[in-house]
Amino acid sequence: MTTPARRRPTVKDVARQAGVAPMTVSYAFNQPARVAEATLTRVLEAAAELGYRPDRTARALRSGRAGQLGVVVGEHLSYLFDNPQAAQFLAGITDVCVSEDLGVVLIPTRGDAADVDRVLTAAVDGYVLWTTVTDDPVLAAVAGSGRPAAVQGGPAHPGLAVIGPDDRAAAAAVAAAAPLAAATPVIISFPLDRRRTSGVLRGHDLPADLTDPRAVPFPVTGARLAGYRDALTEAGHDWADVPVAVVARNQRDLGTDAAAALLATLEGTGPVVMLAMSDELALGARGAAAGARREVALTGWDGTREATTAGIWSVAAPLREQGRECARAALSRDTGSHLVPWSVVAPEVPRW
Repeated sequence: MTTPARRRPTVKDVARQAGVAPMTVSYAFNQPARVAEATLTRVLEAAAELGYRPDRTARALRSGRAGQLGVVVGEHLSYLFDNPQAAQFLAGITDVCVSEDLGVVLIPTRGDAADVDRVLTAAVDGYVLWTTVTDDPVLAAVAGSGRPAAVQGGPAHPGLAVIGPDDRAAAAAVAAAAPLAAATPVIISFPLDRRRTSGVLRGHDLPADLTDPRAVPFPVTGARLAGYRDALTEAGHDWADVPVAVVARNQRDLGTDAAAALLATLEGTGPVVMLAMSDELALGARGAAAGARREVALTGWDGTREATTAGIWSVAAPLREQGRECARAALSRDTGSHLVPWSVVAPEVPRW
């Protein structure tokens, strides 16, 4: 015999149990400051006895607020958990959401026509967007939605806050910290375009204006390449001849493959400096460098302990704090651009 499902207690049940009006119960849960302390205690005790919980969906419909922040990512959702720095970024967002009693909705985009609808139909009060391309239609859609949003790393867009470090200055600084003058420089780069085309290029294959969004749609990639170029040119290297391996994603195994491809383009056995756009790529490159018959110095990005103990120069601009800043900006409807602090972290034991 099937046991009948227990009826869910209602506001009226709580009001009857506490001896108050249903409106008083509503105030107790939604505007407790309007209820006398003794009455509030009586209502909460009655609710606990009955097992009553407010219906958040109904509350959202009445208030026009979903009580959730959307996180828009142009990667496979597993990337947010598999990549250590992406996980830190998400953790920073959740830090703020927990303190503000908000939920988090993960919204993947795929670069297809359904992206805009997928983002705009999410039941959220605002958005945090992972770095995307300049011509991403989601940017304009979110800006026109009336809901606040912040973008980590850019691109800049009217009506949206942008949070991130000065990538160009930081890239120049970490490159200059490595022994550039005595070595051949090579670069392991993030994707240049939304197609994520990979391969080995030379400086002369890249756009002259690396910060032009029409030429390099990913602003972080363009700014870091420009910073590397600044440092290499200052050190006397010919940018046109610098090998650049472009990888499709920020994955350690792709760093290994890119480093091997770069080393294969070089002649002789002289020292090499590899400038990688993340610690994950640099740590992957270290595996290929270990088998090379030459000295290899490495730079990365993220300031992780694993990288610095492995002899890698890095840039520290903690993504957890950037996640917090993005969430705060979205919740406060801030539309400005904010540069976060960064620093070059020297390895504990330099490679050479």
